Amino acid sequence: MVRDPGTNALHPFDFSHIQDQVPEIKSFGSTIDAIAFSPLIDSSDVTPEFWVKLATLIEKHYLDYDGFIVLHGTDTMAYTASALSFMLENLQKPVILTGSQLPIGTLRTDGKENLITAIEIAAAHRDGQPLVPEVALYFENRLYRGNRTTKTSSEHFNAFSSPNYPALADIGINIKYNHQAIRYPTTLRSLHIHQRLETDIAVLKLFPGISENMVKAVTRDDKARGIILETYGSGNATTEDWFIREIQDAVKHGKVVVNITQCLAGKVDMTAYENGRRLLDAGVMGGYDLTTEAGLTKLMFLLGLGLDSQRIHKNMEFSLRGEISS
Repeated sequence: MVRDPGTNALHPFDFSHIQDQVPEIKSFGSTIDAIAFSPLIDSSDVTPEFWVKLATLIEKHYLDYDGFIVLHGTDTMAYTASALSFMLENLQKPVILTGSQLPIGTLRTDGKENLITAIEIAAAHRDGQPLVPEVALYFENRLYRGNRTTKTSSEHFNAFSSPNYPALADIGINIKYNHQAIRYPTTLRSLHIHQRLETDIAVLKLFPGISENMVKAVTRDDKARGIILETYGSGNATTEDWFIREIQDAVKHGKVVVNITQCLAGKVDMTAYENGRRLLDAGVMGGYDLTTEAGLTKLMFLLGLGLDSQRIHKNMEFSLRGEISS
């Protein structure tokens, strides 16, 4: 982003001239090309259609480059990183998302360091193989698995965290890769991208005093094919008869309901408390330690595949791209 001199508001910057803003990247011994989307958008305007364009662009140039950097606004970066991880099947090259908290043109911007380090990571190889062959997010001295991240600060440079999974690399004077945490391919397969994402999904965050009418507005929406239920603690919810009945009816009518904890860290275990067990008995799927961003985009992906509820249930509880720890 850059700041408008008239309004002082931030707006997207055309990164086709990135080398003018960050001349340091000319020192890399690699060929670096920049492709700018048209029109440029604020990350708050990101849609699944944008993710499809991004995945298609990576597929188009997949054989031309050793790695890819996605310069992205921070507000929805974790959503994009999660979505790409599912859409880019058989990925065997780095796709690193990064950005900045301060505009690229300001003196104290974190954008330059983030970009330079992301390029170095994307270009890093050992024995002819990429060191980080997955979708990752780099910010403020940490490289995270993309589908494990969530934005936790709107003010600090360390804007992202990965509460339930260790960093893929720690960056100081040296870059220390955590090879045990990185997903390395076991077979050589061609990249395959998925372009169908189901967007008729609702996120219902529970809170004390939530009304029956508000819950019904979600559970009885005929267009909603899936519901992310953000619950308390290890996956607990009210056991009011009307609430359990609404959840049961939603499942009976073919809606996929996934239980994800509101807690920043930890996992859902619906067998730990009676309140959670009531949800399990109602047909709710456990989201384990999925972030909301990963749970939402994974459900979009699975519904987009046209799978039945039984296969979706199986895949939601299985780690497809390292998004859950179970």
